[in-house]
Amino acid sequence: MISALFKLPRTVWFLGAVSFLNDAASDAVYPLLPLFFAATFAVGAQTLGIIEGAANATAALMKLVSGYFYDRSQRAKGWLVLGYLLPALSRPLIALATSTPVVLLLRMGDRVGKGLRSSPRDALLAASVDANRRGLAFGFHRSMDHAGAVVGPLAAAALLAAGWSVRDVMLWTLVPGALCVLLVLLLREPTELAVSAGKVEWQWKTLPTPLKRYLIALGVFTLSQASNMFLLLRAKETGFTDAQIPLLWAAFSALAMVLSTPLSALSDRFDKQRLLRTAWIVYAILFAAFGTLAQSTATTIALFIAYAIFIAMTDGAEKALIAELAPKSQLGTAYGWFHLVSGLMLLPASALFGWLWSHVNPTAAFVVSASTSLIAAGLLTRAVRTTTEGKD
Repeated sequence: MISALFKLPRTVWFLGAVSFLNDAASDAVYPLLPLFFAATFAVGAQTLGIIEGAANATAALMKLVSGYFYDRSQRAKGWLVLGYLLPALSRPLIALATSTPVVLLLRMGDRVGKGLRSSPRDALLAASVDANRRGLAFGFHRSMDHAGAVVGPLAAAALLAAGWSVRDVMLWTLVPGALCVLLVLLLREPTELAVSAGKVEWQWKTLPTPLKRYLIALGVFTLSQASNMFLLLRAKETGFTDAQIPLLWAAFSALAMVLSTPLSALSDRFDKQRLLRTAWIVYAILFAAFGTLAQSTATTIALFIAYAIFIAMTDGAEKALIAELAPKSQLGTAYGWFHLVSGLMLLPASALFGWLWSHVNPTAAFVVSASTSLIAAGLLTRAVRTTTEGKD
């Protein structure tokens, strides 16, 4: 595994380093947002779900746009620069916000940046490695993401323990954000990866049929997902203190960091669709447990460990499968649709989860999510069978 990592192209390592810095800044703020919103604006779970869902839906639309234009130009650097600059500015400005609409606008600015960079970056990663190493490459990239998610919350916890306010911690994220943008500006994008695409088609009907079947199943699965902030709220209800919440998120990210590369690399050896179907069933069991088991500190820790394993297993496989089902000349557009479908579905998913949490109870929210995940696993099973039958 170690030797395989060192054989990955320089582009993969460079993008991993950029993601590390960006996630260090992002995840220093992320676990504190529910506390900041509740204390500053008296925002409840339902409003939180709408804010997060709207922000992610906005990002999803931008991912399709940037993916399409990447296919036309076969260049990613410009999108990466802008995509990392917007969050570097938006995150610290949240600390200065005075109303919920301003917070929503800044969160959208953060997510729009993610939308502008994600599809070109994923297409560049997929094109940089051979087909039998895509799971490894995407897994390594996610490991670097998670590494940043370890450093960020730990830094936030240390600063809070030293007497800093939540606002001060948010303002501090300007430093790693600026370093991230500087590194992107220094990126040398390989020119030999470009392919002649001819006329670029972005419409749904032009996508390969197996890819469309996968995206439909993915869309239903995304409906079962809600913002991870709800898991942090669940931990808060269990008895974790404000200072312990960033530590819990850091521990979760540390485990995902360690496991993402080896578990995602499994998708290079096994059928990716069947691997994801199994993972979605595990997700259903996990969320049912979040909702129905008697909550305690030990239970919460165990469930977060299981959730980290799920994330590590699926992060790389989901994106590697896209490259397997789409032609190389349409990679940017394919990743754009991947992000669009999953991003748009997060809006109703987060809103519904928040509504059930607020108006019924948290158990209902988790159980509905678990049931939806099982439906998605069934759709993916059918997609696998249909694809197999089409080859016979």
